[in-house]
Amino acid sequence: KGGPVTVTHPDVIRYFMTIPEASQLVIQAGAMAQGGEVFVLDMGEPVRIVDLARTMVHLMGMSVRDEKSPDGDIEIAFSGLRPGEKLYEELLIGDCSTRTEHEMIMQAHEEKLEWDEISFALEAFRKALSRADRDALRALLRSYVNGYEPSGVSVEAPKSAPSRELPTMVAKTASAVE
Repeated sequence: KGGPVTVTHPDVIRYFMTIPEASQLVIQAGAMAQGGEVFVLDMGEPVRIVDLARTMVHLMGMSVRDEKSPDGDIEIAFSGLRPGEKLYEELLIGDCSTRTEHEMIMQAHEEKLEWDEISFALEAFRKALSRADRDALRALLRSYVNGYEPSGVSVEAPKSAPSRELPTMVAKTASAVE
């Protein structure tokens, strides 16, 4: 219809897989499952969406209108990322995956907490929430959510994986729970 073709951001990348490919991998991963595993599909190489948009314009027999080609047929307009939208997708956070017998299916090995630790953490979160204690909440999140990095952190908390040794702010919050 003459455009423009809208892309959220010039640096956005995404993975693409056909429905038949994805379906086949999901069925095969399901056949491998013993119970409770997390499987990650090899989605191939990510694609820059702006490159995909350019390719689509060229496949239609047209040219992209931009600063280099002001007489092009179709403009690519950038609308901006929506709230919560990422520039790129993370298929697996961390390096905790191993290959399976299928070359395109990996098995993730996630950290997990015992039920008593989960109960303890939930109660600590409830107490911090009831006091609207942002510092304690951030410290709890950094303790229990591997890789969590809040912006504007005012409390220094460990940056490593969750540990049974709670940071000072969390220990104070936890003592209020007990």
